[in-house]
Amino acid sequence: MAQIVEVKVPDIGDFKDVPIIELLVKVGDQVKAEDSLMTLESDKATMDIPCPVSGVVTELKVQVGDKVAEGVLLALVSVGAGAAAAVVAAQPAAAAATAPQPPAATPAPVVSAPAASVAGADFRPGDTELVPAQPRISMPGPADRLPGRTAHASPSVRRFARDLGVDVGKVSGTGPKGRILQSDVQAWVKGIVSGAATPATAAPSGGGLDLLPWPKIDFAKFGTIEVQPLSRIKKISGANLSRNWAMIPAVTYHEDADITELEAFRLQVNKENEKSGDKSAAKLTMLAFLIKACVKAMQKYPEFNASIDGDNLVLKKYFHIGFAADTPNGLMVPVIKNADTKGVFELARESGELAKQAREGKLKPGDMQGACFTISSVGGIGGTYFAPIVNAPEVAILGVSKSAMKPVWDGKAFVPRLTLPLSLTADHRVIDGALATRFNVYLAQLLGDMRRSML
Repeated sequence: MAQIVEVKVPDIGDFKDVPIIELLVKVGDQVKAEDSLMTLESDKATMDIPCPVSGVVTELKVQVGDKVAEGVLLALVSVGAGAAAAVVAAQPAAAAATAPQPPAATPAPVVSAPAASVAGADFRPGDTELVPAQPRISMPGPADRLPGRTAHASPSVRRFARDLGVDVGKVSGTGPKGRILQSDVQAWVKGIVSGAATPATAAPSGGGLDLLPWPKIDFAKFGTIEVQPLSRIKKISGANLSRNWAMIPAVTYHEDADITELEAFRLQVNKENEKSGDKSAAKLTMLAFLIKACVKAMQKYPEFNASIDGDNLVLKKYFHIGFAADTPNGLMVPVIKNADTKGVFELARESGELAKQAREGKLKPGDMQGACFTISSVGGIGGTYFAPIVNAPEVAILGVSKSAMKPVWDGKAFVPRLTLPLSLTADHRVIDGALATRFNVYLAQLLGDMRRSML
């Protein structure tokens, strides 16, 4: 007799609301123990959920895009002697939602094998007739296959393929036991672009680049080397950065902000709080003022608080600001939600707490989602100007370098002024040069005199 086993999300740490990015099976599929059923992905890792038993998938409780946490029911799997019959019952049910219904006069497929013989028959999903002595096998065609269903590839390679619009099930692997490597995906894309592959297998995104293959060099022949694996964060972010750099027509605009008075005010307030012994007051940071000024500039120029969705521009009415945090494992971007409703003390406190959590690896997925605009500051390290990469689906990012004293002509003489270099990178499809320059100039004016933010 068949037994129904519930497959739930295993222990995934403290993560909650982790999205499902890929379903690797469908109702009626036969699975073996440890076969992957679906893929979850947080901002820190990608994980396949294995099936704990061998049997038949009778029901999927989730779909792509759903957010889950530990203990959430994902699927039902039928095991035991009656599991084979579940294939026959599950397949028509799964197909009914997508396939057109037959005319009323058309009889339903007939199962010719007796119930006692079904359990011992050798058949696969898709059969409409079972004959124990000579079972008829109907293999699923290409249209019935889910992307990556039978591909032997790691989650990171699957994600890399998805970002390029590649079905890993169509890629041949050159790794151990036919495992698909990132280089295999790249080679497949190159074959599509160069015309080596047929149109039927072309990447659905149609956005391939005619690039030379990555050079393969034996570096050891030139001298001593040491091989270190990339951190998980760098592996996950690498594909996104490559896509954003290649697909966004970005232009960087530079501007200098005079923060002489603002920096003097910041130091004065911190010193007063320190003398008063007020431990509840957060230490003001330049980042807090930058966030406040960026929100004000975004309110004046709403195109900077937008995202492209096909042929539409989505204008957001909320203001979530991300800021890049340097951690031992790589760059992470926590997000301050509803920054327009918070004062500089609250922004300083929250950004400090989020940066600390990032360094300790304690950020939750929700802490790094929903950003409208990102600030990337390298001022604590040094530098003059740089061109940050836009973080899609955002349309702009502000790079901030180290402030320095510079001589500035005031009309009568050169006077020393503390200057903060700003580098604004914008998606030119949404923001042209004139608009970007106006945003930069207004932002510099706000930092030069924060009283403007109250106007």
